[in-house]
Amino acid sequence: MRLSCWPSLSSSRMAVKLNLLLPLFCCVALLVTPNDGSLLRSSRNRTMSAKPFKVLITHPEVPQSGIDLLKENCELVQVQSLPPSRAELLQKIKGVDGVFWGGHDALNAEVLDAAGPQLKSISTMSAGIDYVDLEEVKRRKIPLGHTPTVLNTAVADLAVGLLIAAGRRFHEARRKIDTDNWENYHLNWLLGQDVRDSVIGFFGFGGIGQAIAKRLSGFDIDQVLYTTRRRIDRETEKELNAKKVEFDELLAKSDFVVIASPLTPATQGIFNATAFNKMKKTAVLVNIARGKIVNQDDLYEALKSNRIFAAGLDVVDPEPLPPNNKLLALDNVVILPHIGSATTRTRSDMATIAAHNVLRGLAGERMLSPAY
Repeated sequence: MRLSCWPSLSSSRMAVKLNLLLPLFCCVALLVTPNDGSLLRSSRNRTMSAKPFKVLITHPEVPQSGIDLLKENCELVQVQSLPPSRAELLQKIKGVDGVFWGGHDALNAEVLDAAGPQLKSISTMSAGIDYVDLEEVKRRKIPLGHTPTVLNTAVADLAVGLLIAAGRRFHEARRKIDTDNWENYHLNWLLGQDVRDSVIGFFGFGGIGQAIAKRLSGFDIDQVLYTTRRRIDRETEKELNAKKVEFDELLAKSDFVVIASPLTPATQGIFNATAFNKMKKTAVLVNIARGKIVNQDDLYEALKSNRIFAAGLDVVDPEPLPPNNKLLALDNVVILPHIGSATTRTRSDMATIAAHNVLRGLAGERMLSPAY
C-alpha cells in the first residue's frame, strides 16, 4: 500500500491557473512500495534515516519555492559557483537520482555519463530545451520535464513592450537625449509606426503567440496572420481574428512580424536576407523566441539600409551579445538581454513546476510538464 503523503504546493494560484498540479507521491512513500525493487535498490546504500533520493540543483539562484518542495523528502546538492562551473556540476552530479536543471548550459551525454546509470528524473526550469541533447536523454529512457505555459504571460507582456518600443523608436529617441540632440522643432521628428489598424504576423502561434495576440487586440489591430505547421482551432481563430497563411504571405502583408516559434533545423536562420526583402519597408520585426532563428548579419544589413523599419529583440546569437556587436551601433533596433520570463512571480512558478517534474519522475509518475 502506498502512503498518502503529498508535497504541498507553494502557490495556490498555480493550481487554479494551470489546472495541472495534481497530487504527487512523496518520495519517502516509495520506500515502502513492496513491488518496486528498483526504487529500493537505488537507496539501499543509505541509512534508514536518510532521505530516499538525492537531487542536484545546478544553479545557486534557483527560487526557494522549488527548493522547499524538493527538500521535504530529498537530499539536495547544489552548485554554488556563479556563473555555474561546469567542473563543479560534473563533480556534484555523480550518483544523484534527480536533477533540477537551473541554467542553460549544455545538458548532454557528458552530464548523463557523469551522473551515472541510477539517474531517473530531470527537469529544466525553462520552456525551450534547445540546449538539451534530447535524443540522448530519450535513448537512456530518462524522463525529462520543462516549464512552458507558465511563462506565457510574462513573455507576452514583454513582446508587446518590444513591439511598441521598436515601432515608436524608443531607443533612438533616448539616444537623442543622451547626445543633446532634442530636435522637437521638426514637425516630422521621430515618427514611428502605428499599432492601430495594423496587421500582426506571427511566425509560430502557440501559447505565447496567442497570448501576445490577445493583448494586442486591445490596440484595435486590423488582423492577425500566422504561420504554423498545423492550423489552430477555429474558435481561437475567430476570437483573435486570425488566419493561417504561408510564410511568404505573412512576410508580405504584416506590419509587425513576431517570431514565437521553437528553434529547430527547419527554423534556424529562416529570417534571412531573402525573408527581409519580402517584408514591407515599414515593417517591424520582434523576436522573443531564439536568436538563431534570425540571420543577424542579414538583419543588420536590412536595418542599416532601412530595408525594414526596426527590430525589437529579446533573444540574440550569441548570448551574451558582445558589447562591440555591430547591431548595437544601430538606432533602429531595441535589444534586451533575454529577460522575457524575468519576473519574480514567473520564475518562482517555473521553479515550482520544475520541482514537481523532478518529484514525479522519481516516483515513476508522468511528469507535470513532460518535454517528450
